[in-house]
Amino acid sequence: MSLSGYVAHKLSKNKPGNRSDIGWEYGIDVDSNSKKVKCKFCSKIFSGGIYRFKHHLACTHKDAEPCISVPDDVKLNVREFLSKNDEAKQRKRQKDVYENEDDEGEDMQIVSKQIDKGARQSFIKRSNVQKTVSEIFKKDLREDVCQMISRFLYTSAIPFNVVKNPYFEKALEMVARHGLGFKPPTYHEVRVKYLKKDVELTHELLRDFKIEWRKTGCSIMSDGWTDKKRRSICNFLVNSPKGTVFLTSIDTSDISKTADKIFQMLDAIVEEVGEENVVQIVSDNTANYKLAGELLMEKRKRLYWTPCAAHCIDLMLEDFEKKIHVNTLTIQSAKSITRYIYSRTLLISMLRHFTDGRNLIRPAKTRFATAYLTLGSFINLKVPLMTMFSSRNWKSSSFSSTVDGKKIEAMVIGSRLWSNIITCLKAARPLIKVLRMVDSDVKPAMGFIYEQMDEAKEKIRVNFNNIKRK
Repeated sequence: MSLSGYVAHKLSKNKPGNRSDIGWEYGIDVDSNSKKVKCKFCSKIFSGGIYRFKHHLACTHKDAEPCISVPDDVKLNVREFLSKNDEAKQRKRQKDVYENEDDEGEDMQIVSKQIDKGARQSFIKRSNVQKTVSEIFKKDLREDVCQMISRFLYTSAIPFNVVKNPYFEKALEMVARHGLGFKPPTYHEVRVKYLKKDVELTHELLRDFKIEWRKTGCSIMSDGWTDKKRRSICNFLVNSPKGTVFLTSIDTSDISKTADKIFQMLDAIVEEVGEENVVQIVSDNTANYKLAGELLMEKRKRLYWTPCAAHCIDLMLEDFEKKIHVNTLTIQSAKSITRYIYSRTLLISMLRHFTDGRNLIRPAKTRFATAYLTLGSFINLKVPLMTMFSSRNWKSSSFSSTVDGKKIEAMVIGSRLWSNIITCLKAARPLIKVLRMVDSDVKPAMGFIYEQMDEAKEKIRVNFNNIKRK
């Protein structure tokens, strides 16, 4: 294309009303001479042309203030468009480099005319061989690089699933793009400089969520747990249709768990999120949290306190264990058997031999569900357990002649324990099924919790043949 043709093409493309750039779908040309563009979403006017305006829509914080009203689909489309443009520019730069190399090759051809024909053919033949050797070298080099990366993971005790992190692959791509001479970040840069940058980026991402909170409202969720140092930690998360984000974590080890203290803590979190944005607070259903929730609703008239569904079901299972005699007796018997076996190495080996490596104890996310899941393991391993305590291995061991050993053997061989376990599971299993559903992240529990609880009650009633006494 000639110079005059190129200029005419650019003028035609940038002429108001005849522009193919994606930015003009969402911007209004205010003054083509001064390159001012008005945003259709927030009505702000930007100078500097359509390039700055696209970064305004994409919220990249590059050369332009981000738009607070742009829809998510528009933002993603513009970001994808900018990314493709950057890739196209990169390819063009590489092409220019190759063309320069071709020009140098033409100069070499002029010189090579002075070399005899046989010498040139020999040179071409050697270059073809060199290409094959280069490919082999590159393959071997990849093996060496992969081995070194793996060794780094091994010697640093880093879990292998870190290679599934998408940022792992992106980091290696950036290193390859940099080329030879790359100097990795220092300890100080990782710990201070780049950590601060990522914290700032996280805050920028959080701004998008805060905008959503103002539009649709949100729920604050508290989650208490104990770490390996026996510290009591309370995490606070905020949920909205856009997703769930971690807000803050508070060490409550030195805070007394009175209703007033919990109320002050929850009230501070509501103040941080904004009372006008909060629809409900979701927390444990213990007495102190319940009273704190009532105090919060008295002060903040626009929000509700809601008990955690998973914690409510866990408390039901706790009541089963503590208030129903057959459940209390059965769980205590099962605990006695597991404690006796798992405190003796020889019996653990014997158990795994008869159960094909399966264990009696079943871990769970909630404390009281663990007891009933373990009872379920007892039922699944009933035959191997009874076979073990009837076998020659058990009879010939020193444990079978002790008082405790005879007591445990009588429990396992007898029929009462097994009938009691079945009775306990008739009531607990329907609730554990609901607990698994509400404790997962597949879908929000509010849409199905009431129906599932009704089904659980009906299942329990059927399990006991509709006899109210049972």
